[in-house]
Amino acid sequence: MARRKADAPIDLAQPHALTAGLIAALRCPEGKEQAFLRDAVTKGLRVRVTAAGAKSYVFESKVNGKTLRQTIGNPDAWTIEAARAEANRLRVLVDQKTDPRDLERQRAEAAELARVEAQAKAEAEAKAQAARALTVGTAWARYIAERRPHWGERNYADHLNMTDEGGKARKRLAGVATKPGPLAPIMAMRLVDLDAKAVEAWAIEEAKSRPARVRLALRLLKAFLRWAAAESDLSDKVEPAAASAKKAREAAGKAKPKDDVLERGQLSAWFGAVIGIPNAVTAAYVQTLLLTGARPGEVLALRWEDVNTQWMSLTIRDKVEGERQIPLTPYVWSLLAALPRRNEWVFSSARAISLDPKHIKRRERYHAARGTAAPVGDAAQVSKSGRLMDPDEAHRRACIAVNLDGLTLHGLRRSFASLTEWLEVPAGVVAQIQGHKPSATAEKHYKRRPLDLLRVHHERIEAWILEQARVQFNAKTAPAPGALRVVA
Repeated sequence: MARRKADAPIDLAQPHALTAGLIAALRCPEGKEQAFLRDAVTKGLRVRVTAAGAKSYVFESKVNGKTLRQTIGNPDAWTIEAARAEANRLRVLVDQKTDPRDLERQRAEAAELARVEAQAKAEAEAKAQAARALTVGTAWARYIAERRPHWGERNYADHLNMTDEGGKARKRLAGVATKPGPLAPIMAMRLVDLDAKAVEAWAIEEAKSRPARVRLALRLLKAFLRWAAAESDLSDKVEPAAASAKKAREAAGKAKPKDDVLERGQLSAWFGAVIGIPNAVTAAYVQTLLLTGARPGEVLALRWEDVNTQWMSLTIRDKVEGERQIPLTPYVWSLLAALPRRNEWVFSSARAISLDPKHIKRRERYHAARGTAAPVGDAAQVSKSGRLMDPDEAHRRACIAVNLDGLTLHGLRRSFASLTEWLEVPAGVVAQIQGHKPSATAEKHYKRRPLDLLRVHHERIEAWILEQARVQFNAKTAPAPGALRVVA
């Protein structure tokens, strides 16, 4: 057989034994988009060439009466023998009535499914690792952000203080840093590790120095864990009862009932001592505490705008109702009217006093023995707000002078409630004046006494206490409304 000339046209109507030279010489006839060169060795194998000169191996056959044409690959990547082997494989499938394209689709779908499953598995593992790495502090931040609208200021502040990292400079004691909050040590723990044993170990360690704070911290931690247990993405990572374990409760101990209270027979000595406190603002403050039965912080927070001299009332901002109104009784009004009006605060402060270090240490020992926080400064110390700071020390010294050591400022609130028993004042009246939640259905839903009715009972309570204390005061000579002194 004569050798074909290199430049001779290839007869595409006839099959040819494929060679590299033949494939290289293959051209698409003019006027056509593509053409096929059939292999004389392997049935169904073709070399396709397009008008642009692109070439590829193609397998062509019929499946179920329809033409099947499937690309094998580029001649630059596939050898002739490899292309023939692939064509033979495809022909076997066709003989078995199997469409190779269906197999390709199935393989592609299986590969895609495997890829999706692998990706989902990787994402699940990453999520699981993130969940295992989730710290208590991160979940706590989410918790207080979500619950903040449902809390009062005091409750919100407690949640922040309990987890404070400490180390900040004290505002009222130079060179001394704040201590971390009781819950600060567990904030860095993984949430999944916060179990009963971890809480128990934490409670035992923290309760050595501040059991009262640990009891409060446990209550807050219990609420947090209950919240986390109700969250779909956290429920499987927490032990809801971790803070309720018996050993943790025992480590924190039980709160001892406070029994510091002024007896009827002690009123005279107490009034004599506190009236003699050098700082007139402090003296007025502690007397107002006793005669209103309010919380120490509520009285300290009084502003002049809260003193209504037209209707003789005090607006108290409390933690239960938000605010309440109580009568401005004659003696209390005489105390307030005598105070200098330096700024917005009723119980204001004029200057700062530096204390002797020995005095500070003595005060700290006193409060450490009682499990309370040692205040810093003196009754006349000024804060940035200009409000009276830490009147507890001046009151303590006055009480010691008359053998009433141990009577706290909050004890004056207890004293008010206890002393009203002598007058058989309705419990609901006392609760409304003091800002306690109603304890009975009738009190809660039906009885809400107007200010004038409270005044009848409150003025009788004040008059009786002053009588027992032998304090000379004539309500008729009380200062007229508006008689406030403004000082520079």
